[in-house]
Amino acid sequence: MNSWSFFFYVFISGALLLLSILGLTAAVVLPGTDRRDRRFFTALFTVFLILAGLCLADIVLRAYPAAVTAGRIIRFFLSLLSLLPVLMLVLYLLRCCRENRCKGRRRRLSPKTFYAFLAALFLLAAVLTIHLFIPVYPLLAAGLAVFALVIYGFIWSEQIRQYQVLRQENLLRQQEIAEKQSGITALQMRPHFIYNTLMSIYSLCNQDPGKARQVTKDFTTYLRNNYKAIASESTIPFTAELEHIHAYLAVEQTLFEDMLFVEYDTPHTDFHLPALSLQPIVENAVKHGMNPYSGPLHILIRTQDTDSGSMITVKDDGPGFDPSDSSKPHVTLTNIQNRMEMMCGGKIEILSGTGDGTLVKVTIPHNRTGGNS
Repeated sequence: MNSWSFFFYVFISGALLLLSILGLTAAVVLPGTDRRDRRFFTALFTVFLILAGLCLADIVLRAYPAAVTAGRIIRFFLSLLSLLPVLMLVLYLLRCCRENRCKGRRRRLSPKTFYAFLAALFLLAAVLTIHLFIPVYPLLAAGLAVFALVIYGFIWSEQIRQYQVLRQENLLRQQEIAEKQSGITALQMRPHFIYNTLMSIYSLCNQDPGKARQVTKDFTTYLRNNYKAIASESTIPFTAELEHIHAYLAVEQTLFEDMLFVEYDTPHTDFHLPALSLQPIVENAVKHGMNPYSGPLHILIRTQDTDSGSMITVKDDGPGFDPSDSSKPHVTLTNIQNRMEMMCGGKIEILSGTGDGTLVKVTIPHNRTGGNS
C-alpha cells in the first residue's frame, strides 16, 4: 500500500469512526424515533463502530511487520462483518415495504428515502464484490463510510420531518383554539348592554316609535353579526366587519345620546380580516373611554392602504391607560392579536397614556388580504 492509499485509509477510517459515534448517539438520544427503528439504528451503528475499530486496528498493525498473522485475522473479520450492514438494511427495507402495503398504516419511507437507501445498498454491494476479487481495504472503508453517512442523514431528515409535522399540528391546534375563542367572544356580549338596549327600546316605543324601530333594527344587525361570527372559520370582508361596528355604535349612541360621537374615515375597504376582530376593539374604546364626568367621548375609525399593508386605526380621546401597568391584562386585545397572527398575519399596536386617550393600530399584510394579493 503506497503512502497516498495509506493516508486515505487513515482519513476514511477516522470518518467512519466519527459517523459511527454520531449515528449511535443520534439513534439513542434523539426523540421521536420509532422504538423498532431505534433498536435497528442502534444495532447498525454499533456494527459500524466495530468495523471502524477493525479498520483502525488494521492500520496500526500494518506498521508492525511482525504482526502479519494478527493483521490477516483483523482483515478477515473486517471483510466478513462488512456484509452485515448490507443484510441488516435489506431486512429493514423488506419490513418497510411490507408495512407500506398494509392499509391504515403510516408510510414509513418516502420514495426518495427508499431510493437513497437502495443506491447506498448497491454501492456497498458493488464495493464488496470488487473486494471479493481484489482486496482494497481503503475502498471498503470508503464504501462503509458512505453507507453510514446515508443512514445518518436519514435519521436527521426523519427528525426534521417529525418536527415539521408536530409544528403543523400545533398551528392547526392553535387555529382551532382561536376559532373557539372567536365563538366565545361572540357569545360573551355584556348582559348590561343587552339589558340597557332593550330598556331603551321599551322607553322609545312611546316617546319616539321611529327611533325605537331604528334601534331595534341596529340591535338585530348587531346580534346577527355576532352569531355569524361563531360559524365563521375564515376571514371576512372589512365591509362586513364595518357593518357590525356601525350597528353596535348606533345602539351605543342611542343609549349615551350626546355623550358619544363617532367619525368614520374608511376610503380603503378592499381587504379581509378575521370576524369579530375590530368590533371588540371599538367596544373596548367605548367601555373604557366613556366617562360621564369628563365630557363626550370621540372615536375615530380610519383605514389606509400603506406600503406595509392595510392599516386600521381606532382612536379615542378617553382617559387612556398606562401600558406598563401589568394589573390590566387586556385579555381581549391579546386574543385578537393571536387570531390576527394565525389567520391573516396581522399585528396590533397599542399607543396610550394616562389622560391621552388610546390609539389602536391594526396592520394586515397585502399578501394575506382578500383584496390585495
